[in-house]
Amino acid sequence: MSEVIQKSKLAKQAAQTMGNLTTEQKNAALLLMADALVTEQHSIIEANAKDLQRGKEQGTSASLLDRLALNESRIAAIAEGLRQIAELPDPVGDTLEAFDRPNGLRIRKIRVPLGVVGIIYEARPNVTVDAAGLCLKTGNAVVLRGGSSALFSNERIVQVLHEALHRSAIPADALQLILSADRSSVDEMLKLNGLIDVLIPRGGSSLIQNVVNNASVPVIETGAGVCHTFIDESAQLDMAVRIGINAKAQRPSVCNSMETLLVHEAIAEKHLSAIAEAFTGAHVELRGDERARALVPSMHEAVTEDWKTEYGDYILSIKVVKNLDEALSHIREYGTMHSECIVTEDAANAERFLQEVDAAAVYHNASTRFTDGFEFGFGAEIGISTQKLHARGPMGLPALTSTKFRVYGNGQIRE
Repeated sequence: MSEVIQKSKLAKQAAQTMGNLTTEQKNAALLLMADALVTEQHSIIEANAKDLQRGKEQGTSASLLDRLALNESRIAAIAEGLRQIAELPDPVGDTLEAFDRPNGLRIRKIRVPLGVVGIIYEARPNVTVDAAGLCLKTGNAVVLRGGSSALFSNERIVQVLHEALHRSAIPADALQLILSADRSSVDEMLKLNGLIDVLIPRGGSSLIQNVVNNASVPVIETGAGVCHTFIDESAQLDMAVRIGINAKAQRPSVCNSMETLLVHEAIAEKHLSAIAEAFTGAHVELRGDERARALVPSMHEAVTEDWKTEYGDYILSIKVVKNLDEALSHIREYGTMHSECIVTEDAANAERFLQEVDAAAVYHNASTRFTDGFEFGFGAEIGISTQKLHARGPMGLPALTSTKFRVYGNGQIRE
């Protein structure tokens, strides 16, 4: 029996217990997990150092190494995420609808756990904790398959969490980590109907599309983030630059960072040089279309592939557009339905942008970096869904539940 099947079976068995736990039992387990992470932070950092060293030897970029790195402050933040999840309302058991039929049937629609959630993700070891906390809080078992770049970190983290779970009401088998770095382990998870109830991929476009295109298990699609900021003609320049720098350079490796800046031609003609200088001062490489390069010749040339690319790095594409219509057209063609922003003082343009842009999150005068479960008040998030079914945007606790109809009768039969 393969590792994937063996661990998924253990998770399936544990899921039967998970659905019967009280909120108090689940919260107590989360707090034990949080405390254990802090207590064992040095052993986790030691394991993480092995991953970082291997990444450096393999030529991993600085931005990806940053996503991988753990230190005391990051571990403290991850633990705090678990504590915040414990404080959030438990959606399991909530009554969403209640109605009575003329024949006397009483029907109640309630939230229930999904069952076994499979999560396939890449280099960020904090996802291991976030996913575990959210899934366990909602009464789900979880099977994690992280990227090989964080293997030592993830293994030690799950060992620490298991030690905490053994002192709680949650069965430790409800949290499983696939250690195999072979691509076949992912392929096996994609077809594990009957053991895994839903798959959630988190990572780059190639990973997500592999899962979406090849899974027979139901998938909640999280999105690659080719996010845009449009500086409209009426934008306050200082605000636009602050938002743009934050969206690109505050943490360029994450999916809600900006990849393309769209600039109204009236702003570009007067201020693109200053805008470009601000970005280069933040160590961002600029790639511009023909009109942008005519105004700032030092930019590299942007080609069609740039508009489609999630750089995850200190690289930004800049396009000068004639008006809002052209900005909307560009986003429709190249956006990934993740997060989009307009900076403008024109209320009508702002409202039109918010109405017409098809994305999980649309912003007026605020950075796309806010598309995040923590920033939205959900605690940690399981991912950013860019699909339109079941869940969309940052997925907190309710997104990890399904529903069940409870029907109460007193002997009714259908005529």
